[in-house]
Amino acid sequence: MNLHSGKFYWQTTLPNPPAYPVLEENINCDVLIIGGGCSGAHCANFLSDTDLKVVVIDKRKIGTGSTCVNTALIQYLGDKMLFELVNSFGEDAAILHTKLCEEAINDIEKASLTSDIDTEFKRRDSLYYASDHEGNEKLKKEFYFLQKHDFKVDWLTKEQIRKRYSFEKESALYIYNDGEINPFKYTHGLLLHAQKKGIQIFENTKISGKKLQKKVATFYTENGYSIQARYVIIAAGYEGLEFKREKNSVISSTYAVVTNPVDDFTNWYKQTLIWETARPYIYMRTTQDHRIIIGGLDVNTTYPEDRDAKIIHKKEQLIEEFNHLFPNIVVYPEFYLGAFYGGTHDGLPIIGEYEEFPNCYFLFAYGDNGLVYSNALAKIMRDVLVNGSHPAMDLYHQTRS
Repeated sequence: MNLHSGKFYWQTTLPNPPAYPVLEENINCDVLIIGGGCSGAHCANFLSDTDLKVVVIDKRKIGTGSTCVNTALIQYLGDKMLFELVNSFGEDAAILHTKLCEEAINDIEKASLTSDIDTEFKRRDSLYYASDHEGNEKLKKEFYFLQKHDFKVDWLTKEQIRKRYSFEKESALYIYNDGEINPFKYTHGLLLHAQKKGIQIFENTKISGKKLQKKVATFYTENGYSIQARYVIIAAGYEGLEFKREKNSVISSTYAVVTNPVDDFTNWYKQTLIWETARPYIYMRTTQDHRIIIGGLDVNTTYPEDRDAKIIHKKEQLIEEFNHLFPNIVVYPEFYLGAFYGGTHDGLPIIGEYEEFPNCYFLFAYGDNGLVYSNALAKIMRDVLVNGSHPAMDLYHQTRS
């Protein structure tokens, strides 16, 4: 799958990343993880504390799939608003999901603190502003459930927003203790940690075939070797759909720019993460070296040629959107991209189990909080493989109602 195009930023922050060998022998393991992006790395990290023999493979260099273009706003609220999840799944299920995302942010922070690579993780608050009057009414519903369940959030009025920022909006939620991270460094840090604990990692190792039996799965590589495993976790991002189509998934295209370094953030209160109630929405964050990431302007196309033809225009639009909010900050795009983006129809990520794939689990950590979702799903998978169950498995299973 042609996942992305453009001039990428994250790889420039780690110009000599860790390298891993190509698989050149037949091997056996308890768990095979297919995918060396953030989803596969989260699975490897959690399983590294078990007695299971684990192997990770990726058909590319580690972290160069969708992970290398992830804009990595670390938030517990998602594209599907909390009150909408309550309407779809009930209050208990919606709050469980939100609490698991909040817990995942804590896990990401913990893993970052023990990483041998500086992941650039930093706690950031979020400003979630109303794009229009309808957005204001949605934020009121959101605020009700967040307050009811003790999430740390404030309601900001037009005047309060004006005092903190260079723009004016009817209202906003000010959400505490979200975060930001460098996803490329983070993924390599997780896998280095897992490797030290005995997990085998192979890159440039492409799957070309499989044989699935009741008690063992065998996957064959393009260069003629086999991997036998009791369990398989397919954590291949959007390319997981090349193994198995999932009717609840939705693929579209998204865009982002990374600007020149900026000296003065006076009118950007605490360099919060910023996003809005409009759909599709514009979002922005800052980086460790004082750049600004601006993303959004999603379009419903799954053709890479169509996606890429819009990159230059979208790049200019994203800068214009930023200038509307921060007219006193002078920016230009040093890096830019167009990429495939995956979500789900009902707003929750998916753990897939399918009859034609015995002993295989699909991690579809789809949604705007993919890095957070992949952590939450990987933690569930560890408990399912080690203990046989997890209380939230039914919530994310593809058979959910």
